[in-house]
Amino acid sequence: MLAIWQQINSSVCNLLNINPYIQGVICLTCINIIAVLGMSVLTGFTRLFSFGNAGFMSIGAYTCAILVVKFHVPFLIAIPLGMAMAGLVAFLLGSLTLKLNGDYFLITCLGFGEALRVLLNNIEYTGAAFGFSGIPGYSTPLFCIVCVVLAFYLSWRLIHSRFGRMLTAVRENELAGRAVAIDTFRAKRLSFVFSAVMAGWAGALYGGYLQYIVPSVFGLGKSCELITTTVIGGLGSLSGSVMGAIIVTLLPEVFRSLETYRMLCYGIAVVLIIMFRPSGIYGYKELTISQIKKDFAALKNIGKKKELKKEG
Repeated sequence: MLAIWQQINSSVCNLLNINPYIQGVICLTCINIIAVLGMSVLTGFTRLFSFGNAGFMSIGAYTCAILVVKFHVPFLIAIPLGMAMAGLVAFLLGSLTLKLNGDYFLITCLGFGEALRVLLNNIEYTGAAFGFSGIPGYSTPLFCIVCVVLAFYLSWRLIHSRFGRMLTAVRENELAGRAVAIDTFRAKRLSFVFSAVMAGWAGALYGGYLQYIVPSVFGLGKSCELITTTVIGGLGSLSGSVMGAIIVTLLPEVFRSLETYRMLCYGIAVVLIIMFRPSGIYGYKELTISQIKKDFAALKNIGKKKELKKEG
């Protein structure tokens, strides 16, 4: 199965003249999109902030890697099992912590993520701080793109279902939701588990892309990056989250030629987006054909008003 995917990917990349560097950027972009889609459902649609999603990425990555390398499980089976393990841990953690409000839940998730990272640093079976190697390179650009399409479809179906309306009710007014018999705790737990499953999916693909994973990659910095990307893309928007993930992944590559100042330019660009677009690039809207027409018409009206002011 792995050989077939690699042959198909090689044929497509050769046909389109895509070099290995571009293939790597495509893989990283797809992995970040999947992780951010889960964070978007949790933060953008339920208004819950979590600094523990990097921990769920590590669960998916290590579970999938161990199954593939040590137990010779096909990666198409190992990836869903890694996702299921991340979802199970999130279900147990959410059942204990989602009754906490505000900063308490956020701090609990932060502690979970850091505790898991320290634990993985000391488990010899997973390679401890030296990392886990020998993972086959199943995360090809073509496979990652297929995963992104499937992840977006699942997220879209969830948001536009009865459960999605429950999540929106929790975001807008949790007390009012309880008043109309919405099980807000169940809704928050569903959102938390879904975000963990998506993070586990991204982690499994990340291991297949690098073919080597180390606990330090899944630290607090990665969780902060996921939250920042979600805010930049726009809360309450799946398409905005996709655009945010693409921008945050590509900006460091665009500024790579500046060497020392690359991350500085990246940081300035992120600050400018937040300053001039507080709601994010596409906050509370979805990128549809009708919405594009409305935005284009609004831009034309702004241009006409400026022309009238000049003539006046």
